[in-house]
Amino acid sequence: MIETNTEKLYSALDLAAEKIQEVTDLPYLEALAEAGESIIRGESTLTLPEEKQGELNEHLKSAPVLDDLKAEEIRKAFQLAVLKGMKEATQPHHAMTPDAVSLFAGHLVEQVLKDKEKTHVIMDPAVGSGNLLTAVMNQAQRDFHAVGGDADETLIKLAYVNANMQKKDVDLFHQDSIATPYVKNVDVVVTDLPVGFYPDDKKAAEFELKSKKGHSFVHHLMIEQILKHVKPGGFCFFLIPNFLFESEEAEALHKYLKKEAIIYSLLQLPKSMFKNEQQAKSFFVIRKQGEGIVIPRQALLAELPSFTNKSALADMVKNINNWFSDHLNQEH
Repeated sequence: MIETNTEKLYSALDLAAEKIQEVTDLPYLEALAEAGESIIRGESTLTLPEEKQGELNEHLKSAPVLDDLKAEEIRKAFQLAVLKGMKEATQPHHAMTPDAVSLFAGHLVEQVLKDKEKTHVIMDPAVGSGNLLTAVMNQAQRDFHAVGGDADETLIKLAYVNANMQKKDVDLFHQDSIATPYVKNVDVVVTDLPVGFYPDDKKAAEFELKSKKGHSFVHHLMIEQILKHVKPGGFCFFLIPNFLFESEEAEALHKYLKKEAIIYSLLQLPKSMFKNEQQAKSFFVIRKQGEGIVIPRQALLAELPSFTNKSALADMVKNINNWFSDHLNQEH
């Protein structure tokens, strides 16, 4: 059976990471970042014992040439290796957006960005290993300047290597995206919203969506922080847990969104994609208020069919496309 380019690159990354692990005791994900960097350079980035250095450099010579691969082939190979590492890691925030969902996000972003000549600024403030952000960029028929931030040092290193392997223009910041301001006037945000409590009550007190008691929800603070940095009329595509609007703080979030944004759509992903109902997610599409925007009379609410049911999904995608086209074409 013929190996695909994605499989060849995954094997090269995986074996290089394992060889690095053997002599450094680095966790797999950190070794993977070094492996990716080494494949980009064509030689080991680490100083290893001479015999091991020679072995690794010999292996790197047999790795696929990145210039011969499509960006999507590289992204998928890197994603497979990251997924392997995440199974070994125990941190709950180490999770990756499913591939079909990343591709669907890219399709949604394409529906709302009309000017194909302009370089749009796209941001993911919880960028992780860069998989969602680069998947969206790979589908776009346009140029993006991308910005990503993450509080996890290992993940931001992986995102850096991932973007470089794909030759993507991405500015990456190792930062707490709640505490640290980022670039202003962003055209579009796409992010798998981090969920949980934010530990810094002093910082949270600066936000409208701070909790009345105890720690504030990081997902509420992140939405507020993002809306401060998106330009008027800019779109936000949030992958959210289905329970987002069921907490005791949900009313405050509703009021804030009504004041600052326009809700366009809530698209529930198929429950079959998730291990249990508590993990189920939806795409929540909102737009920062601005001049000249024609507000939809009613938001688009839909439950997406299984992504394996091609005909039903195609019908749903057509309906979604038509809905966005009808509403956005009213604006001049």
